[in-house]
Amino acid sequence: MRVDLHTHSTASDGTLTPAELMLAAEAVGLDVIALCDHDTTGGWDEAAAALPAGLSLVRGAELSCSYSGRACRGAGLDGAISMHLLAYLFDRAEPALADERSRVRQSRLARGRLIVERLRADGVEVSWDEVLSDAAGGTVGRPHVARALLRRGYVADLDAAFGPDWVGTHGRYWAGKEETDARAAVGLVRAAGGVTVLAHPAAGKRGRTLGDEAIADLAAAGLSGLEVEHVDHTEADRRHLAGLAADLGLVTTGSSDFHGTNKTTRLGAHLTDPDAYGTLVAPATGCAVVTG
Repeated sequence: MRVDLHTHSTASDGTLTPAELMLAAEAVGLDVIALCDHDTTGGWDEAAAALPAGLSLVRGAELSCSYSGRACRGAGLDGAISMHLLAYLFDRAEPALADERSRVRQSRLARGRLIVERLRADGVEVSWDEVLSDAAGGTVGRPHVARALLRRGYVADLDAAFGPDWVGTHGRYWAGKEETDARAAVGLVRAAGGVTVLAHPAAGKRGRTLGDEAIADLAAAGLSGLEVEHVDHTEADRRHLAGLAADLGLVTTGSSDFHGTNKTTRLGAHLTDPDAYGTLVAPATGCAVVTG
């Protein structure tokens, strides 16, 4: 069984529609795929309707969160760290979690508009309308601004757009957004019948990461697993995270974090062990895995 538990569609910052993503999953021989668009469940219905025979869909979302405390890996720093939490098989109608996702999406809109305003103030001819058009009703993210910069010829590729001169984290035109407290998010997902996995916990090139103490704190709050097999993790990272997960009683997962042409990692590049997948989804009661 080939299980990829972290992918994105045009409902957020991927380049394949949810339906196209399901067909792509079939084409690369996946048996299980999780759709985890940023702070939204907007692609769930289209993906479920397009499922090929034999492919199972785990409905999820990647939640924008922050953790405060002694959390910076290896540096002993205090302060809030942005992080992502993968939430699976929750009831999307549960009011508290639905309201929180809506709040964060609205913040993403405001952040995107502010980035465009800063660009335009410096003479960069990128419009808010084209960013919204590219998002096509999905969750607006920096990749939509980055693609506008690429189309307009301001950058040679998307990697350059995410550099310090443009919209990279804390770059010249970067702007922050509101996020959900990570401990609260774990509780909200549990209350909605779902399970949670900490996304790419050692991806240091994305910024500061959580230390072991912080991860243990989230485990005590009800975190279910760690995403260990990920393109942004070194072999040393993976060994450390696997050992930490064993110590904390957490499930280990693997995934591609596929974004279509926005990133180079191929669908199914990293996978979750089938037994670990079964252990992860067994307690979920918010919604069921859908099989084509």
